[in-house]
Amino acid sequence: MNKILILFGHPAFRRSTINAALRKSVENLKGITFHDLYARYPDFLIDVSHEQRLCESHDIIVFQHPFYWYSTPSLIKEWFDLVLEHAWAYGASGTALAGKITFQALTAGGDFSNYQPDGLNLFTIRQLTTPYRATANLCRMEWLPPFAVLGIHQGLPKEDRICHAEDYRKTLMALRDNQLDLAKARNYELLNQDLNSIINEV
Repeated sequence: MNKILILFGHPAFRRSTINAALRKSVENLKGITFHDLYARYPDFLIDVSHEQRLCESHDIIVFQHPFYWYSTPSLIKEWFDLVLEHAWAYGASGTALAGKITFQALTAGGDFSNYQPDGLNLFTIRQLTTPYRATANLCRMEWLPPFAVLGIHQGLPKEDRICHAEDYRKTLMALRDNQLDLAKARNYELLNQDLNSIINEV
């Protein structure tokens, strides 16, 4: 069984019904460590050694956050800047994260049509998250496309929030139990685009 670390970063979590639903669906699952960065570091003073030990003790690292300005909230960027040290995360001797699976779990205001070459945002989610993929590559990690819940600004009905939360739980359980086809998943724009085709039921 793979151990999964969720690094959760949302500065306005109390106002996010979708992130509350996603969080509730997975935080008590066996094999999952849910790590709320804003709760742990309200002063932004990140304990680098602690974070590195957490990463070393898990097989899969998920960054769950709202898609702020085509990027992450500032604390997650600070986490990257401080925790991913040379000779630990990258460089000739930096192999602490090598082989670990990683992906982002995003929530965004625009819908899928907005994230297209002819849409409001001009680029796809996959294109906009390229820096994260490049970071994963530099750290020798196994990258997967984002799990993304889009169209938040249009208002998600409760039944849709429940459905997305169930898909998130299903995705993490499949990864935990080695039931997700990684090679096939990498071909999709989003990890949750067609879950039935990438999860191998036992």
